[in-house]
Amino acid sequence: MTGWQTLLYKEVLRFWKVAFQTVAGPVLTAMLYLLIFGHALEAHVKVYDKVSYTAFLVPGLAMMSLLQNAFANSSSSLIMSKVMGNLVFLMLTPLSYMNWFVAYVGAAVIRGLVVGLGVFAVSALFTDVSFAAPLWIAAFAVMGAALMGTLGLIAGLWAEKFDQLAAFQNFVVMPMTFLSGVFYSIHSLPAFWQNVSHLNPFFYMIDGFRYGFFGVSDVSPWLSLCVVGVALAVVSVIAMYLLRTGYKIRG
Repeated sequence: MTGWQTLLYKEVLRFWKVAFQTVAGPVLTAMLYLLIFGHALEAHVKVYDKVSYTAFLVPGLAMMSLLQNAFANSSSSLIMSKVMGNLVFLMLTPLSYMNWFVAYVGAAVIRGLVVGLGVFAVSALFTDVSFAAPLWIAAFAVMGAALMGTLGLIAGLWAEKFDQLAAFQNFVVMPMTFLSGVFYSIHSLPAFWQNVSHLNPFFYMIDGFRYGFFGVSDVSPWLSLCVVGVALAVVSVIAMYLLRTGYKIRG
């Protein structure tokens, strides 16, 4: 294998060795959300015609789990290497900053997709889910995982200890994912909060992903694709600049 392929393999192996924690754990958490919210609100909430509330939840929960785990993979890997002091061994290799970027983000995408598929596979046991536009599903899944993996890379470079990384995840990632329409349609919100939701890139990732299943969405999937694409490009440029300059990883 080449350098970046070896690093990618190492990053994939890192989370796969503890798959019970990194894959099975998030799948179980998503199932608890599905059982609790689906059971409690199934008879009281109707979002789309001919789509049950439980079925409506499935794509949102799968995408939420995908995004959170893609972020966690790249960010936790970097911060652990910093704290444990073994990042220096990676810096001694002839890998370019682009190799780092591809390997870390690639592993984050793989973990995100594995968790998302796991959530969907288990969810399919509880409700019927259609596939109106599979290509949209694949596009938003890959782009969303890449975006969050890149954001996790930036957070891992910025953070110097686990507390800082936890603060980033708790005060930025978690609120934006929970306020992105996972459990509701933004049309059920007051006008002010609908406008606020349109400023959240996570909303476009989940709404576009959900469109691939039901063929309906709160906004045009093309608009969602453009927003996610621009956001991915911006964070990718920032991450590669930080890697190229050795931000907080070189003396």
